[in-house]
Amino acid sequence: MPFSRLSLTNFRSYADLVLHPGPALVVLTGENGAGKTNILEAVSLLAPGRGLRGAALGEMARSDGPGGFAVSGRLGEDVELGTGTLATAPDRRQVRINGAPAAANSLGEWLSVLWLTPAMDRLFTEAAGGRRRFLDRLALALHPAHAMHAARYEAAMRARNKLLADDAPADPDWLTALEARMAEHGAAIELARAATVSALAERLEQVPSGPFARAAIALDNGGAGEAGPLATALRDGRARDAAA
Repeated sequence: MPFSRLSLTNFRSYADLVLHPGPALVVLTGENGAGKTNILEAVSLLAPGRGLRGAALGEMARSDGPGGFAVSGRLGEDVELGTGTLATAPDRRQVRINGAPAAANSLGEWLSVLWLTPAMDRLFTEAAGGRRRFLDRLALALHPAHAMHAARYEAAMRARNKLLADDAPADPDWLTALEARMAEHGAAIELARAATVSALAERLEQVPSGPFARAAIALDNGGAGEAGPLATALRDGRARDAAA
């Protein structure tokens, strides 16, 4: 669903700005320092996360403004998303959906934003961990529940690691329960990743042939979506993980 209106108040270099983008592709042009990236950062704040630059909230209010800032966007004709801070609490993020207070994570039910910046140009040549994190951001755009599965997987993994690191023998039943939870959410994570890569591969196949090489994408994910093998691998690897 495209933005039909974007409004900035005391955000970065803008005291007040209202844009009405059309439904087609939007290209921002202008001299260096004109505020193009500020607009993109404002859009990124209408999705979960810390935004395009990952800056602290207190740095986003206009330097010579009254303190605090506001960013709002209208999706279609009837969904209003808003975020910002108050002058009295510049480091506390406020979020509203259709005028009602909401949690920042709930923005993901309406909007997901993905970006590639020049600072990320080594993403595809360095460690696999960075590529997995980028793939997870892609998956989140198509599968909003992906963030929930990832968070619960990480929570169960931390709890399991803590049990294994303790000097006292870990309760095997509790370990089994944690590993079952990791396996359940891990399977959902792998399914979302696989579906995202499949969708991208399908779109790439539709690109007409030209003078340049066609891009391709694939994912080596063996038993994606199967919780059983992961639970077994975790159980069998307890001694190894405890010693790590």
